[in-house]
Amino acid sequence: MKTEIIAEIRKKTMDKNPLIHCITNPISINQCANGVLGVGARPIMAEHPLEVAEITQAADALVLNIANITDARMQSIKISAKTAQNNNIPFIIDAVGISGSQLRRDFINSFLKEFSPTAIKGNYSEIYALYNEQYVSAGVDADSALKLENINEVAVLLAHKYNTIILASGKTDIVTDGKTVVYVNNGVPQLAQITGTGCLLGMLCGCYLSVDRSIYSIVTACAVLGICGQLSRTEKGNGTFFVNLMDNLSTLKDEQLEQLLKVEVKTIEEF
Repeated sequence: MKTEIIAEIRKKTMDKNPLIHCITNPISINQCANGVLGVGARPIMAEHPLEVAEITQAADALVLNIANITDARMQSIKISAKTAQNNNIPFIIDAVGISGSQLRRDFINSFLKEFSPTAIKGNYSEIYALYNEQYVSAGVDADSALKLENINEVAVLLAHKYNTIILASGKTDIVTDGKTVVYVNNGVPQLAQITGTGCLLGMLCGCYLSVDRSIYSIVTACAVLGICGQLSRTEKGNGTFFVNLMDNLSTLKDEQLEQLLKVEVKTIEEF
């Protein structure tokens, strides 16, 4: 895959300065807002059920995240999704924790019966739980027993089932629209030591979906966060790593992308 595709999506985002409506959780809301600003977009974090329709209608993309779910947030998520769908606004839902919570699993299943998101995001466990109703894991971290080959086929099947882009995040991020599968092999383990980097990845997806609704907007988000993680590595500790990460999100150069990008693209026929 040529880095020019990613560079063009990044440039379009910075030139457009799109408004991204983010309904996320208070655990990661600050990181998410600053990450959106870092890549050249504008965040708005409204979640009250009485205002989200109005906010979404004015946005260029919508990001929905079910971590730390509440009754009000569940209501707001559906209101915003309906508004986005009715107004042809791209939106992504992050299925946080559905492998370990029946409430969240039931909510996602109900959501996907009503709405057709532009993309669905989850880690390997969450994507597998979306496919297999019987699968259960603890917490919100991915199950290390699930391997790329396990999730690859599942992601393709889900992309066809929901007619959407699937992002299964992990050591290797898997992105597919059911026709093409892209593996992004950027990133560092230290990203997992910072609360909310998975949520942040969803926000970056929303930023790039606002200017490009193809699979490559999601690939761009994975590559940008992964490469910025690599550039941010430090032995000083997680606090310094996080500061470095925020800095690199706002200063990343195309030359660094070209040097560090590790992406493999396959069509379904190649499997």
